[in-house]
Formats: sequence, C-alpha cells, structure tokens
Amino acid sequence: MELANGTAVQEFILLGFGVTQQKRFLLLVFFSILYTLTLAENITVITLVTLDVHLCRLPMYILLSNFSWLEICYVSTTVPRMLFDLTSSHGIISFRTCFFQFYVCFSLGNTEFFFLSAMALDRYLAICHPLRYPQIMTPNSCCALVAACWVLGFLGYIVPVILISKLSFCGPNIIDHFVCDPVPLLSLACPPLGNFPHGFQIFILTLFLGNVFFVMISYGTVVLTLMKASNQGSRRKAFSTISFHLMVVTLFYSSVAGMYLVPGGESQSEVTKAVTLFYSAITPFLNPLIYCLRNDQVWEALGRLLKKKERWMRRKVRERE
Repeated sequence: MELANGTAVQEFILLGFGVTQQKRFLLLVFFSILYTLTLAENITVITLVTLDVHLCRLPMYILLSNFSWLEICYVSTTVPRMLFDLTSSHGIISFRTCFFQFYVCFSLGNTEFFFLSAMALDRYLAICHPLRYPQIMTPNSCCALVAACWVLGFLGYIVPVILISKLSFCGPNIIDHFVCDPVPLLSLACPPLGNFPHGFQIFILTLFLGNVFFVMISYGTVVLTLMKASNQGSRRKAFSTISFHLMVVTLFYSSVAGMYLVPGGESQSEVTKAVTLFYSAITPFLNPLIYCLRNDQVWEALGRLLKKKERWMRRKVRERE
C-alpha cells in the first residue's frame, strides 16, 4: 500500500465520468430520480408481499421480496456515492472505504447470482414437480434457501478482497471509474502480481458459469415440460411467468459477461463505466417492473391493499365526525 515515493496510500481518487459541469448536473438529476424510483418500486414490492396474506405464504413471492431488498441494498452501495461525487470536483475515497464498497458491492452481486438460481429452482419445482412442490418448498425450506443465498453471497468475496487489499499500491492512486472496481484496483497494484489476476478471473468465471448453467438447465427443463403440457391456458400462463424471469436473468448475466468475461473489456474504461451503470443502477430499476408489470397476483394484492387503506381512511373520517 505504498506510493512510488514511499508514502502509504491512504485514499484513492475516483475520476467518475469526466464530463463538463453542466452534464454533471444533468447526470445528478437523472440518477437522483432513477434512484428514488428504484427505491419506491422495490419498497412497494416488499410491502405488498409482507402485508398481503396470500402472497406472503407463496415461496415465489418470498424470494421476490428478498430479491427486491437485495436490489435496494445493491443500488444503495453505488448510486449515493456516485451522486455525492457528482457534486464535488474530486471523488476522494479512503482506502478502507474503497475496499469496503468493493466487498459489499461484489458480495451483493454474488448474492444476486444465487437468488436468480433459487428462483429458477422454484419455477422448476413448481412446474416440473407440481404435486411434490408444496412438500418441498415449504415456508421454512424457502426461508432456509433465502438465508443460504445471503450467506453464500457474502462469504464468497471475503478472501479475494482481503488478498487484494494486502497488495502494494505503487501509484498513481487514481481510479478511472465511479466505484471501487477490482479491475482498475489491480491495475494500480505494484508488480509482480504473479497469477493473482488470472486466479481472480477464474474465481469470477467459476461463480458466473456455475450459476448460468444451473439456471439454463432449470429453465430448459421447464420449457420442455411446458411443451408437453396439454392444458393450453396453464401452459400460456407459465410461459408468460418464466419469460419475465428469463428477461431478468439475461439482463444481469449479459451485463456481467460484458464487464468481466469479454477479453480486452477491462481496457475500455468508458464502456466499463457504462456496463457498470447498467447492472448497478438500471437493472435494479427494471427488475421490479419486469417481474410485476404483468403479474396478476401482484396487481390483485395492490388492489386489496388500496381498498384496505381506503376503508381505514373512511373509518378515521367517521371517527373524527
């Protein structure tokens, strides 16, 4: 953790987007609105699932409400810091804060891998084994699955983050990004790094491909099962549900693949920033819309909640009179 002149690295400078002051203001307004809408959407999903007696018992919506909480945490790890840096001329971040953001952000992304796999497993059991589904996906087993996603997600990056933080940083201490990302961090480390960058790449690749293969096998089996189904109505409804799941999976996995798995992607700083923005700020906004926009059960729950609130307000008015 030392610069070339022998002084220890105490902080990094995040360059951010490198745009004019006027464009910085426009970005500030845009991402402030996007962040607010993202919080509102995901909080609405959590509220609906928590308060509705029908949805709170269904494993798919237990997973969905936790997924929404994950998205709130995910977007709050990067966007508020990015908004703060847009208001200042230099995005100075301390060494410890930088690595803490790195750990939390990537642990949440890792947790999202596991949640997408858990949701694929839920749809596989519901469609391919409908008779055994209530016995397998009980509320207790679903909660255990949720806990496993969170624990595995946050355990995975402890060792990589500690190892990277122990490297020597020779300077400059300027990160051409708006978050503390491992690719630009490793580029600032003093050589020789040995096989560590390749080992880190293999680690990410293993997590990524393992979850992708599991999701592909699960949904592939679901599609084959639905194609053999005789009931056209139920088959159409099931296809509609998994199509939204696959859309979310495609958005997230394609952005991660473009970010870390495409050769040479790490040298294209502007492309890297754009892709990071997409999976850290845009997808948390889109996911609740994709999952809930055409979901009849969610709209019915929203209607019940609004009617309950309307009855409560009328009762309060009568009590005041």
